[in-house]
Amino acid sequence: MINIRAVFAALLICAGPVWAEEVGEVGVDWVGNDIMIEAIADPKVEGVTCHIAYFDRGLFDRLSKGNWFEDPSNASISCRQTGPIKIGDIDRDEDGEDVFRTSRSIILKSLRVKRIFDEKNQTLIYLAHAAELTDGSAKLSMSTVPLYNSD
Repeated sequence: MINIRAVFAALLICAGPVWAEEVGEVGVDWVGNDIMIEAIADPKVEGVTCHIAYFDRGLFDRLSKGNWFEDPSNASISCRQTGPIKIGDIDRDEDGEDVFRTSRSIILKSLRVKRIFDEKNQTLIYLAHAAELTDGSAKLSMSTVPLYNSD
């Protein structure tokens, strides 16, 4: 007999979601809108942590504007070496790979962090951008981590 819990746990492990850890929250107005700051460790590059900041709309703002299920696409990212860097099995194509993804609306919009390896310049590029099903978004932020004497 198949153990459903074991299958579910295996699927979660294989999916390999990256979890962001909330490290800060800044209230920006009296209606509950906040700027959230989260730390994201790159799961395939040991020693690199990215901090991402984004706007989180409060309940009053959602009700007053009538757009209940969507947050703005704006985000800012900063990535730094936080320990000895050890690069795992990363995608080395020029389109890179997703490091982190979170929903910004009920269905159509997500915020993504993508890693691109600039092998010639020995630099990791981290790009935070919105991905929308209906339209692309020009809202983006980028950070780089130079690889000096790393594995």
